[in-house]
Amino acid sequence: MECSKKPESNPDWFESIKINIPDKIYFEETKKEIDRIAKPLDGLGDFENVISRIGAIKKNSDFSLDKKALIVMCSDNGIVEEKVTQSSFEVTMKVAKNILNKRSGVAVMAEKNKVDCFVIDVGINSDEKPSGLIDKKIRKGTRNFRVEPAMTEDEMFKAINTGIETVRELADKGYDIIALGEMGIGNTTTSSAICASLLHESAENVTGRGAGLDDEGLGRKIGLIDEAIKKYGLYDKDPLDVLRIAGGYDIAALMGACIGGAVYEIPVVLDGVITQASGLLAKKIFPETVEYLFASHLGKEKSSELILKELGLKPVIDANMALGEGTGALMYLSLLDNALYVYKNSARFDELEMKDYERF
Repeated sequence: MECSKKPESNPDWFESIKINIPDKIYFEETKKEIDRIAKPLDGLGDFENVISRIGAIKKNSDFSLDKKALIVMCSDNGIVEEKVTQSSFEVTMKVAKNILNKRSGVAVMAEKNKVDCFVIDVGINSDEKPSGLIDKKIRKGTRNFRVEPAMTEDEMFKAINTGIETVRELADKGYDIIALGEMGIGNTTTSSAICASLLHESAENVTGRGAGLDDEGLGRKIGLIDEAIKKYGLYDKDPLDVLRIAGGYDIAALMGACIGGAVYEIPVVLDGVITQASGLLAKKIFPETVEYLFASHLGKEKSSELILKELGLKPVIDANMALGEGTGALMYLSLLDNALYVYKNSARFDELEMKDYERF
């Protein structure tokens, strides 16, 4: 599979990406097996489509999701200099350490649901190297995109390849499914800028309050994104240029993880708007990537619904969540575990000597 419009930069990298579309035969086989369960047709709702899609990815209607991973990409963003958030960059490392110490919301969820958590530093603005933090640092934070592009092309590809390689390593270790999370002060600004640019929306239509900006802060955030769109002509840029100019190392690495899921044929669960923006970038470059992506929840940020519509993905959870870090993706995995347990262990119509329901 080739990308829909191959950018001129780094052509060898694009030629190296090979993606197979999941086989519909296995989707239909899994769906038929679900219909054999002694329950009303479509009784598991959207999870029936999810299970069938995973069956197609696994090329097996009798699959397991016992080995789960969460990737948390962490990076700081230079745009924080413009006061687009209540917090300073020091918070990124503090939260990363809190995850490693199993005290944050996502770490507690990961422990409860037996999900292995991999916290990766791709750009934290700190020299600290706490135990357990995977050091893939590209630079101590991106540049302020109000002043100059956030990253160089070389830095961008390093971040993308970090995501791809992380998924490859997890695939080699036998992980069945991967959830995505992030930590990076200022990344609702970068994700909003990406969404506005790729979907040709105004900043006002896609930008929310992040972790709790007041009206003045929100207005400043919207103004900075509109300013960047005009300054760099982002509506007319290809997706990689948008990422390089206004994105972050975390988003670039997460985009790589989305691509990696497609390359190594592992389902990837998106979390909130930052990971959703990464999925949008991946789809814009390699459209078939979306066949391997799953939407956990409708995020609180304004751009979440627009991005998921563009991806063609329906979120299972609509609970006004805004925790980030991968919490929505892990909540999704817990629900998926229940649905999959029903699928694998419930009685079938023939076992009960009952006639199957028919589809009309």
